[in-house]
Amino acid sequence: MEESKVPKVQRLAAELRDKIRRGVYPPGSPLPKVRDLQEAEGVAFQTARDVYKVLEDEGLIFSRRGEGTFVSPILGKIHRDGTGRYIKAAREEDGARGAFASEIARLGMTPYSETVIARLKPPARIAKILGTHHAAKVLVRARTMRANQSVVQVATSYFPGDIAFGTQLEEQDTGEGGSKSRLADAGHAQRRIREEVDVRPPTKEEAEALNIPTSRSVYEITHIGLTAEGRAVEVCIHVLPTTLWSLSYEWPIDQPET
Repeated sequence: MEESKVPKVQRLAAELRDKIRRGVYPPGSPLPKVRDLQEAEGVAFQTARDVYKVLEDEGLIFSRRGEGTFVSPILGKIHRDGTGRYIKAAREEDGARGAFASEIARLGMTPYSETVIARLKPPARIAKILGTHHAAKVLVRARTMRANQSVVQVATSYFPGDIAFGTQLEEQDTGEGGSKSRLADAGHAQRRIREEVDVRPPTKEEAEALNIPTSRSVYEITHIGLTAEGRAVEVCIHVLPTTLWSLSYEWPIDQPET
């Protein structure tokens, strides 16, 4: 297609995308203000805004009200290996505090989580999965999870009170391997994992925490950890921007008879 026939928004977005990929605008750097882009390119103000919206929807840039528009600190997607991330060796690699910390460190980034810990009544759906009374309190660990200081995920874990209250799960640092290792130490090792994945718009609170527009989609992963006896000892709701994460799962089928 001739350049003259390419819509202005697409053309300008492609040019900015290329500059970001080539490092002209490195991760975290500011971009021209919308008004400056409008004047430099000789386009309408709405056209300039639409250019930034295209790149924001792709996860390449983000805006801070009153501050401007910036290149995302993380370009490309973080791979979440749903098959191998919870294996003991993986979640404890180099002293990591769980699967998230391990996978982020493996990518050469620094993981960090801000955690709010409380004893609360869980949502009815969570209580049903855990098999707890609807009025009973459970241990809740709500985390804002960062990679190189950028929030990349929010996650809330729920644990039955009878196995979690008064344990290291109520401390900020759950130790090497995170909560799964502490549950195993207490005789509640998770032998099976079930995950349900949905794609939806974020809530206003999630969008603010993740620094994304409410128009962008997120993955909601309901993660359930089950013991050998089939008891659910953990339910975690992960919320991740679809533009920032890729998911993969692998399992054997039709194994040869021995």
